[in-house]
Amino acid sequence: MKLAFSTLGVPGLPLTDVVRLAATNGYHGVELRAHPEEPVHPGVGARERGDAVAAFRAGGVEVVGVAGYARVAEAGEDGPVVDEVHALVDLAHDLGAPYVRVFPGGGEQGPGKADAHAVRRLTAAAPYAEERGVRVLLETHDSHRTGAAAARVLDAVRRPGVGALWDVMHTWLGGEQPSASYAALGPHLGYVQVKDIAGPDDTVPLALGAGVLPLGECVEVLSRGGWDGWLCWEYEARWYASAAPLSGLLADGRAHLGRLLNEAA
Repeated sequence: MKLAFSTLGVPGLPLTDVVRLAATNGYHGVELRAHPEEPVHPGVGARERGDAVAAFRAGGVEVVGVAGYARVAEAGEDGPVVDEVHALVDLAHDLGAPYVRVFPGGGEQGPGKADAHAVRRLTAAAPYAEERGVRVLLETHDSHRTGAAAARVLDAVRRPGVGALWDVMHTWLGGEQPSASYAALGPHLGYVQVKDIAGPDDTVPLALGAGVLPLGECVEVLSRGGWDGWLCWEYEARWYASAAPLSGLLADGRAHLGRLLNEAA
């Protein structure tokens, strides 16, 4: 498995510094948060996109994915949501990234309506993603935080341009064991977001291994299943002012993930 981290942990940092952090701490890739606060998002032009590609190429670091904020299960019209997904796909294609992250965002509609919205919109976006060589990944999050909930949608879509992003915190908070999450998501899995927290009532991000999330079990399940994709550390510093700076944690986090991979092997 290859290791990456998300720029959510270093919000607004120039890309040259992001690449340097990845390269000097032994990470193979970076997930780019695609938000207007960041250097690269769907609103930037060809020059900024080309500069980003050049920066990552020079550092020998890959762009794993574009973490967007489209909510495919939310109430409302389909058109704006599909257009937002297409714009994220274009950005990922231009950056050479294989994946786009989207959220469910079903709110209080109930699973039937939320699932129907998500299936319809992901099915509509899939052909464009496939043409561009990109997979749109539905993250285990909010209204569909478990693997079982996300799989209800993905099993209905069944397109190569659509898959799953397993956020191990949300499946754990949803009461799902790693083996059950992988069983549901495995046929669709794009990559995996790892993180650590103190508990269900304290989700301030911690150094990997310092909290309660079953990271070792998740890595073991993935290894036993023969999965060999990306593990991406999503350190949610953007949302927690009290979180320690990610830059000082990256080396130890890389070492911790390395130990888990060795143990699983």
